[in-house]
Amino acid sequence: MFTGIIKGVATVLSINKKSSKYYKCYFFMPNFFLKGIHIGDSISNNGCCLTIIKIFKNIAKFHIINETYKKTNLKFLKKNDLVNVERAARFNDEIGGHIVSGHIITTAKIIKIFKSKKYLKFLLKLNNKFIKYIFYKGFICLDGVSLTVGKIVKNCFYVRIIPETFLRTNFMFRKVNDFINIEIDSMTQIIVDTCKSFFKKKHNFLNFHN
Repeated sequence: MFTGIIKGVATVLSINKKSSKYYKCYFFMPNFFLKGIHIGDSISNNGCCLTIIKIFKNIAKFHIINETYKKTNLKFLKKNDLVNVERAARFNDEIGGHIVSGHIITTAKIIKIFKSKKYLKFLLKLNNKFIKYIFYKGFICLDGVSLTVGKIVKNCFYVRIIPETFLRTNFMFRKVNDFINIEIDSMTQIIVDTCKSFFKKKHNFLNFHN
């Protein structure tokens, strides 16, 4: 589990297909990041929970299964690209963001970027299938970053990024038409799906007895 509070950015060294089932990748981590980390530990990479396979100095090796590769923006990464990274949360850690599982549900496309002295604002377009989970002031995790949903317009929504987050993440290099990994807040998804299922059953019940 993670909190969506990014601790640094890693540099992509390589991502190559290893077999028909997975890819192998090497990321150069920040100097402080791997202290106390062991093989088998989980790291959030652009919001994707990946398991460390090998460590050599500041280099971490991961395997990416095909399902993760296809559903996320990891498939667009190339050498020297930057990736947001976060270590797994501990029970005594402060949770400055929200509970994040590291399981990406889809990607959203950046439609517009608005810049001011106080903040950066993204307008993102999401597949109609998932927009039902987006609520004004609700939690959203973008590339591993815990953010708050702003205005929603049809299948698009806004998020604001403060300067501190901008400087600590790869958001400073994002541009229009880039794809961002999306993790929906799990509680929101459960509530929406449960309500939808309930009302569907109720509707079918009423139709049956009419």
